[in-house]
Amino acid sequence: MASTVESKLSNLSINDDLLASAPNLRNNLSLLSHQQIDLAKMLLEMNQSHLFKHWPDPGVDDDKKLAFFDQVNRLDGSYPGGLASYIETAKGLLADSKAGKNPFDGFTPSVPSGEVLTFGEDNFIQFEETGVREAQNAAFVLVAGGLGERLGYNGIKVALPSESTTDTCFLQRYIESILALQDASYRSMQGEVKRDIPFVIMTSDDTHSRTLELLKTNNYFGMNPKQVHLLKQEKVACLDDNDARLAVDSQNAFTIQTKPHGHGDVHALLYSSGLLKEWHNAGLRWVLFFQDTNGLLFKAIPASLGVSATKNYHVNSLAVPRKAKEAIGGITKLTHSDGRTMVINVEYNQLDPLLRASGYPDGDVNDETGFSPFPGNINQLILELGPYIEELTKTKGAIKEFVNPKYKDSTKTAFKSSTRLECMMQDYPKTLPPSAKVGFTVMDAWLAYAPVKNNPEDAAKVPKGNPYHSATSGEMAIYRANSLVLRKAGVKVDDPVRQVFNGQEVEVWSRIAWKPDWALTFADIKKKVSGKCSISQKSTLVINGRNIFVEDLSLDGALVIGCIDDAEVNLGGSVQNKGWTIENVDFKDASEPEKVRIRGFKINKVEQLEKNYSEPGKFSLKP
Repeated sequence: MASTVESKLSNLSINDDLLASAPNLRNNLSLLSHQQIDLAKMLLEMNQSHLFKHWPDPGVDDDKKLAFFDQVNRLDGSYPGGLASYIETAKGLLADSKAGKNPFDGFTPSVPSGEVLTFGEDNFIQFEETGVREAQNAAFVLVAGGLGERLGYNGIKVALPSESTTDTCFLQRYIESILALQDASYRSMQGEVKRDIPFVIMTSDDTHSRTLELLKTNNYFGMNPKQVHLLKQEKVACLDDNDARLAVDSQNAFTIQTKPHGHGDVHALLYSSGLLKEWHNAGLRWVLFFQDTNGLLFKAIPASLGVSATKNYHVNSLAVPRKAKEAIGGITKLTHSDGRTMVINVEYNQLDPLLRASGYPDGDVNDETGFSPFPGNINQLILELGPYIEELTKTKGAIKEFVNPKYKDSTKTAFKSSTRLECMMQDYPKTLPPSAKVGFTVMDAWLAYAPVKNNPEDAAKVPKGNPYHSATSGEMAIYRANSLVLRKAGVKVDDPVRQVFNGQEVEVWSRIAWKPDWALTFADIKKKVSGKCSISQKSTLVINGRNIFVEDLSLDGALVIGCIDDAEVNLGGSVQNKGWTIENVDFKDASEPEKVRIRGFKINKVEQLEKNYSEPGKFSLKP
């Protein structure tokens, strides 16, 4: 056995001095392949000998030793530059953290250039039209690595209903929106070949199998399975101290602790998958990134994509107006004293002190518009594919990382618990050259942004006037947006009433929902709605079908109408019934499903007029 070990050592240039720090590893070298010994050498060179401290002699727990190297191999292969690069980067960031180094030292903030849009105005409509045409040249990427535990929901977040009226889950809403864009883009470009829009979902160990099951169980919600690609992100190693020693799992001495690296991994996954070059070769121009629980997002996509195409932005960050010091990052231009510039998201708790240190004595304050001049980042990005590939070819998809250790005391010599490096999708522009065209598109929050990320108890503690960002507020925001869109088109929609659910006071508008293929843009709405229409506050309106035209409708109750693509329905007259009511539910009431409890209410379908046209032809429904 000794000669075998010596042979392996000589072949891999691993010397006795290196092995002296890990005698237990040396005793087990005969178990390992050349590749595993190479990984062991790397770990010793990176001062990780403690990982082998408790290894027993050969013959004891050999399967666990080999499993350890399987894990090391995965950690090494899934990180750009390998595990040694991860450890080296961690050492530098941990040293900066201990020293209290400000990552923005030398930078001066200023307001970047971008496009501020108002829903329904002429330029908004024009940008929407351009965006719909461009959609067939786009790919969509959903970052969906999270579970709903933080929301009080024991499932994957994309399976959560976005609203209760139709029970449409977030993933279904997204897929149906992409398919509607796909069809509308094809119709707007008559004579060209119809192209399926690629859809990528980044998953994690926690969500991968359940996301795939959700898709398969629902026949991919109407999308061709070949359009859909699931890319699973791996976790990264945890760090035990300022020397970046890897943390050992407290339950298994042969396992390295791991935690999620953050949604910034999506860039490396796309790069290594080969999909980007495949899309480029197919003539695609755009990649749109979005997160998992914003039910309003696709109301903003057409116009934002139109802005990217018109302005030739390499990077376009979707944003909403932001109150000064509001707990949402601000999109900021940073200029370094050495001439470097970048347009990136700066977290709200960093922006105010940065401004104060840069000649703005009042820090982050509202301007004459009543909002901060630094728009609020909502983590939805549109990247131009060509420059994106060029940049990732240089970086291999690696995104500038950060570390946030929780220290035991002010000496910053020990951690309360292990930490890890993290990266964020929206930090992609940090490595771009000054020549990159980086901008933003601002839209009203009521139209574009209603994330679901807080559980009922946390949401109820939010200071009055600030957004709850809960399942309750997210659903009510969909009804509000649809009501306001119809109002802009001339429909008389009653004012909302205020009600409290799960300790959150929200506006309750008419419960209006439609499939994306009925109306993607404001121009679509104006074509589909005409005459004198009115909808009472207690009403529910559900529209499922592309060719449904609403004229002179008076609704006071519940109306559900659908039709196939080859049918056309003219809807009008007066509809009055008892409708659907909203009943309060206590989030602690275990007799109700979680998806209901976290909203604080459920829909009681008392009475409705329901009609579905399943045969081709022209029809009229005018009660």
